[in-house]
Amino acid sequence: MARAPAVFYVLLCLLITERVLSNKARNVLILLADDGGFELGAYGNKICQTPNIDALARRGLLFNNAFNSVSSCSPSRAALLTGTPSHQSGMYGLHHGVHHFNAFDNLTSLPNLLRQNGVYTGIIGKKHVGPDDVFRFDYEQTELNNHIDQVGRNITHIKLLARDFLTNANRDNKSFFLYVGFHDPHRCGHSEPQYGAFCERFGSGEPGMGTIPDWAPWYYQWDEVQLPYHVQDTEAARRDIAAQYTTMSRLDQGVGLILKELEAAGHKEDTLVIYTSDNGIPFPGGRTNLHEAGVRAPLLVASPEPGARRSQASYAMASQLDLMPTVLDWFGISTERAEDNEVTHGDEPKSLLPILIKEPAYSEAEAVFASQTHHEVTMYYPMRAVRTRRYKLLHNLHHAMPFPIDQDLYVSPTFQDILNRTRSKRPLPWYKTLRQYYYRPQWELYDLRRDPAELNNLHGKPSLTEVEAELRARLQTWQRRTRDPWRCAPAGVLEHDQCFALDNGLAD
Repeated sequence: MARAPAVFYVLLCLLITERVLSNKARNVLILLADDGGFELGAYGNKICQTPNIDALARRGLLFNNAFNSVSSCSPSRAALLTGTPSHQSGMYGLHHGVHHFNAFDNLTSLPNLLRQNGVYTGIIGKKHVGPDDVFRFDYEQTELNNHIDQVGRNITHIKLLARDFLTNANRDNKSFFLYVGFHDPHRCGHSEPQYGAFCERFGSGEPGMGTIPDWAPWYYQWDEVQLPYHVQDTEAARRDIAAQYTTMSRLDQGVGLILKELEAAGHKEDTLVIYTSDNGIPFPGGRTNLHEAGVRAPLLVASPEPGARRSQASYAMASQLDLMPTVLDWFGISTERAEDNEVTHGDEPKSLLPILIKEPAYSEAEAVFASQTHHEVTMYYPMRAVRTRRYKLLHNLHHAMPFPIDQDLYVSPTFQDILNRTRSKRPLPWYKTLRQYYYRPQWELYDLRRDPAELNNLHGKPSLTEVEAELRARLQTWQRRTRDPWRCAPAGVLEHDQCFALDNGLAD
């Protein structure tokens, strides 16, 4: 069995020093979208109908600078449940099927840690991480014992499972942690094309599609959708977005059902509710990319505490890696981490609970980090990034190779439209060419304040020499601190915790 190195384990593991649970019940509900983006009224989308998620935003705090630490499903879910980036958890790529990636066997996960402290843990929907012993919940209704569509898209079934879980928690008089992994709005054109590009016909009541009793489908006009900047403006792409909207509305209605179950069980006023997504949307420039559209994430946190901020927005930098310490903090489970003088202040995962009470002072030094190695097993394209409020530095370790395309995206109407227009030399109203998308430089530096679409690479610009050097040093420090096996690549080899040059011409 794969095991993390001993030094890695000492640095990573959360050591429980005390349990300070108050007499008042405290619970956590995480609602996780699958490839969900900003198709939400709360984030300014005026077309896609998401009244339940919008209402949740009014109950809590909306984060405008929240980021995933990786842009791939299994690595992202493992990061959320362990507080560690993918290169540190061992979950380098997708877990299922031929991909077969797993986290290290001795990793500490949130469900295991909570269970050890008397919290009743449950997962409904998409799990997509392993091994099972590392990510074990008391209550599990996932793709391992159900069809993924039934526990991930059938919102009536999901509602009933949530009711069952909450009944168990009430019966045993236990605090609980419930993680609901929706499968919407993930694509399904590769695996179940009969249901449409996004499974928007699944359970719709159309002939042969079945019926989800609690779902009232919303359908959208392709010429009215709010097109993201990184998707080409063509009818094919717009129709693809319209299908995505339909499943976002199904997800939203599912969120509403779960929140009603929570209230009916008597836990609306004692449960911290978190809504977010595992990675960017499954369109070019989104999922599997470390550019903004791939890692920027919706994040809504609603606290029942009397002094918590409601119907407000935060501009503090937040990472998916912050969710584990946030949950532990909510339950009063104190942890310690090994001291490391090398760590830049603020670069470790942190609890977000203080931000729910008061907006922190603005700081240009705030940063988040991202690490991607695989998505599908054939998609080896390691990338590392550091992003401050203004700048992003992105390192493409295997930049000489074309950027890989996953199966879901390849068969999508949007990507096929890009391919066909490129092959036939027809006009392509996209923000870059297909060749530019495939072939990327080793280093990318962007001034996000002036260039939010990341089109003007400033790497090597003399006026930004100091900025780039500081970002590179900070990224390298984070890689060392998190024991990144790729921290010497591509110009060197790691041996005895040191980098030795390969003299391959890639040192810059």
